[in-house]
Amino acid sequence: MSSFFLGLDTSCYTTSLAVLDEQGGLVADRRQMLTVKGGEKGLRQSEALFQHVQALPQLFALAGGGAFLQETAAVAASSRPRSVEGSYMPVFLAGASLARSLAAGLQALYVDSSHQEGHIMAGLKSAGLDWQEFWVFHISGGTTEILQVFREGRGFRVRIAAASQDLSAGQFIDRIGVKLGLPFPAGKHLEELGRRAPESLDLPVAVTGDRISFSGPETRAARLLAEGAPPEILARSVEECIARSLVKAARENLPGEGGKALFVGGVMANRRIKDWLLKELQGFEAAFASPSLSGDNAVGLAEMARLAWLAEGRGAGTGRDER
Repeated sequence: MSSFFLGLDTSCYTTSLAVLDEQGGLVADRRQMLTVKGGEKGLRQSEALFQHVQALPQLFALAGGGAFLQETAAVAASSRPRSVEGSYMPVFLAGASLARSLAAGLQALYVDSSHQEGHIMAGLKSAGLDWQEFWVFHISGGTTEILQVFREGRGFRVRIAAASQDLSAGQFIDRIGVKLGLPFPAGKHLEELGRRAPESLDLPVAVTGDRISFSGPETRAARLLAEGAPPEILARSVEECIARSLVKAARENLPGEGGKALFVGGVMANRRIKDWLLKELQGFEAAFASPSLSGDNAVGLAEMARLAWLAEGRGAGTGRDER
């Protein structure tokens, strides 16, 4: 009888559930965006946690929970944003607590991981890669980091090469998007708006050493909007500012000879930013998570559960924490 592998991720704005079979085939991929009131730029952690608790049973029902749960061999969850000491957000307790409970009740292997590792694994899986040492551009609503990544055991060891010190790229997009009257999160709406622009404005690029900043560009973009800049031109300008900032950070902090580079996170679903990076970072062997797996998802976590189970001799010793 076939075994199944469950992944759960409860991030700041999305509840995610994924199920894979033994061959890594996708059995279920269910996600629910958390509700943010119009005009708001985010959610308090307590409100997001409450919405996750409400959404998880619905996702299990939509995925046909009873059918796969009976044969679930391993469960993985993101219990924290990143796999570093002190990394913590309450929202991740919803998915991790449920995953631990399910693993104990099912006598299944439990794999504890992080939101960032889930993104990296989803990117590798969607691109069909088995890289062991590579660079990762994790660019999303919560994170803007360029990482040196090493496969290590059943997870990843990372070193931050460059990172945003204030706003993430996704926050930059969302803050300007809300000012433009776009729904939150604003990513896909801002990209659609930017397609109509015949030109762009020159927003500042604020990269100093290994530090990327988007607070200055955001202030400048807001001022241009107040001065009457056309919304579509401003949207395109924000996209290009992010792309130029990432290119500059890469050139200043990564080896000149390039290397393998994986691009993950919701912002990396943006076509203009992707095309700009491909054009300007030609020294890298670049791979992108598929559009469906760029944003928050649990597919990478389900894959980590599957690989851990296979590495354990197909389930020898279940019901305990693997990491």
